[in-house]
Amino acid sequence: MKLAEALALRAEMKTKINNIQSRLNNNAKVQEGEKPAENPYTLIAELDSVSDELTNLIKNINYTNCMTVENGVSLTDMIAKKDVMQKKISVMKNFLSTASSLIDRYSNTEIKVHSTVDVAELQKKVDAMSKELRELDMNIQRINWTIDLIEK
Repeated sequence: MKLAEALALRAEMKTKINNIQSRLNNNAKVQEGEKPAENPYTLIAELDSVSDELTNLIKNINYTNCMTVENGVSLTDMIAKKDVMQKKISVMKNFLSTASSLIDRYSNTEIKVHSTVDVAELQKKVDAMSKELRELDMNIQRINWTIDLIEK
């Protein structure tokens, strides 16, 4: 199995756990004399099984990410860099949106408000970071589809 397939399977298992949670909640109580639509103990057993499978899958994905190295950089390090870059870009975009928003003045006597930074200059830096992030993400995706999942 390719790493990308394992990642898709991980997402599917997380969705399955969420569905089991819903089904458990729907069958937690019934009126006196009624039976639940599904046996909660069967659902709990299914939850245990899927949880164990997911745990093993995540361990194998993490192990594969640690052991996969390209140009001296592990896949784990690439993912960490990607996650931090995404957050940094998000913060900067939000900041630049605030810095560049116009303040309506109703008369010339009202106080003028100016940006504290050169928005255009910083936007170019954010654009460059965004390009670097896209390239990094494409490289991670390429690796995910070429590397086999390592089972520990």
